[in-house]
Amino acid sequence: MKNLAGKTAIVTGGGSGLGKAITERLAAEGCQVTVADVDKLSGAAVPTAIGGTFVRTDVSSPAEMEAVVACTVSRHGRLDLMVNNAGIECPQAPLHEVSVETWRRILDVNLGGVFYGMKYAIAQFMRQGGGGAVVNMSSVAGIIGYPNISPYSAAKAAVCNLTRAGAVEYGPHGIRVNAVAPTAVATEMNLRQIDRAPDPVAFRQFLETMNPLIGMPTPEDVAAAVAFLASDDAAFISGAILPVDGGYIAR
Repeated sequence: MKNLAGKTAIVTGGGSGLGKAITERLAAEGCQVTVADVDKLSGAAVPTAIGGTFVRTDVSSPAEMEAVVACTVSRHGRLDLMVNNAGIECPQAPLHEVSVETWRRILDVNLGGVFYGMKYAIAQFMRQGGGGAVVNMSSVAGIIGYPNISPYSAAKAAVCNLTRAGAVEYGPHGIRVNAVAPTAVATEMNLRQIDRAPDPVAFRQFLETMNPLIGMPTPEDVAAAVAFLASDDAAFISGAILPVDGGYIAR
């Protein structure tokens, strides 16, 4: 990808799943990557393997998100890219059976974490004189209605419009804000969802046949889309929600 080498990036949730693949792809492109993850074990292993940095971070905490930006800038002198990837799965249930605790927790992490990441990264971009890129993680569930995961769907839909708002507000400062919206990906999180389904075999078959392109994308497929949006190959792309969905929302 064009002009990623030497850039400094933060990837939230970078210790596993999509975040791990994104971290590895950005490092392969020459980025200096800070992995911000709540899991010390998996979070620390990834940057050790790629020569990056680990900062234990709960993305639902504004103070911890501000701190990971400050730590990255202290170490590298600047910040060029923020990837707000961290998220948690939502227990499947009809909306009227969703607990208030589940609703609050999903929004705190999947939406609040993105907001705080944007807030503190963009503030740093502005201190540097403008420029910089943000890539947020949405979902096809944030673009279309999807049953039994209403808190997750609501959070991811809000991420889409937060992305658009950021692109409009900060475009004049040369700051690009985009999002990726994957279909179901073969990650640890989705494998847990399969295991918890009333009929795991049927649910797996559903996920593998839900897209016009048969099968499920890999974490590396999503990481490639993130790297593209982060790079100067996408220099005039901002406010975009890029589906990695095998044509799912085209239907």
